[in-house]
Amino acid sequence: MRELIRYHFRFFGQVQGVGFRYTATHLAKRCDITGWVRNEYDGSVTAEAQGTRDGLDEWLRLLSDARYIRIERVEREIIETVP
Repeated sequence: MRELIRYHFRFFGQVQGVGFRYTATHLAKRCDITGWVRNEYDGSVTAEAQGTRDGLDEWLRLLSDARYIRIERVEREIIETVP
């Protein structure tokens, strides 16, 4: 059985108006990640993502390398997994 972990993320930088939510969702499916993504009024993006540690690491790496998206800072906190 795979051990799942869930994070609450806050992304800062050029993360709105560049397809961040679409890209995050597309890459999450590719990395077997579940969760949600939303824009915030201050220009940041908040997300919750759940999957394996390797899947989450790959998701973040791919998201950081995505075209037009420029993540300057990421805050993350481990939270309780969702069944």
